[in-house]
Amino acid sequence: LDGHGRHQPDHAGAAPVRGRRAGGRPRLGLRDRRLRDGGGAAGEADGDDGDRPAGERCGDREKDQVGVEAGADEGRVPGGAARAGVGAIATQSSANITYGPRGLDLLANGSTPEQTVRLLTETDEGRDSRQLGIVDAQGRAASHTGAKCNAWAGHIVRPNFAVQGNILAGEAVVKAMAAAYEKAQSAEGSQLADWLVAALHAGEGQGGDTRGRQSSALLVVRDKGGYGRVSDRFIDLRVDDHPDPNVELSRLLEIHKRFYPSLHRSRPTR
Repeated sequence: LDGHGRHQPDHAGAAPVRGRRAGGRPRLGLRDRRLRDGGGAAGEADGDDGDRPAGERCGDREKDQVGVEAGADEGRVPGGAARAGVGAIATQSSANITYGPRGLDLLANGSTPEQTVRLLTETDEGRDSRQLGIVDAQGRAASHTGAKCNAWAGHIVRPNFAVQGNILAGEAVVKAMAAAYEKAQSAEGSQLADWLVAALHAGEGQGGDTRGRQSSALLVVRDKGGYGRVSDRFIDLRVDDHPDPNVELSRLLEIHKRFYPSLHRSRPTR
């Protein structure tokens, strides 16, 4: 479904990875100067309005549903944003947190994801250190990885989703995430949130963020999909500090399904 103090240039994105820093000092958001890059994904937007990997951010669209997810050191994606019926945006690696709200406004006013990436980055002097992924409600996607993002850094863009990351173990991380995301869609009864979490697990399986793992997050929006049907915040889960954050995120997602069965039963169709 990012991405998610003292400003540092990068933070890890695709999936949380192994081990915490010696001494166990928390590394939350971008407050720790070591959190410079990350991976993330922008989600999908579906017909129902509204779930990236952060660490890696993945995005995909299920009719009217969009999402962003984050992993590694970035449980709360500072620049991650999603709006039902519009799209999802993830920004990381010296994140420019204005990309989220500004980008959603551009999409809402008719810009394509590629146009939005260009408009956001062309006047940004820090664009060479930024990473950005966008998916709109029509399933169009685009990403940007600046030349100065910490290695390994890169992205994959395909119809309905984008995945990007930096400070990763290698290109295999984003490739595994993309493949897992696509494969998860064939599982009977699965939904956007399940596909995004599957991508996080796959990225971690390939080494994820080379600095270790600590946090993970998932955001899925859907028109009137929130509590009491008064907002579009369908799923908003975050693990800030845990030895195995992806597993904990998966557990929280299953609890969410049990707490709100009617919302999950009435999910949009592709």
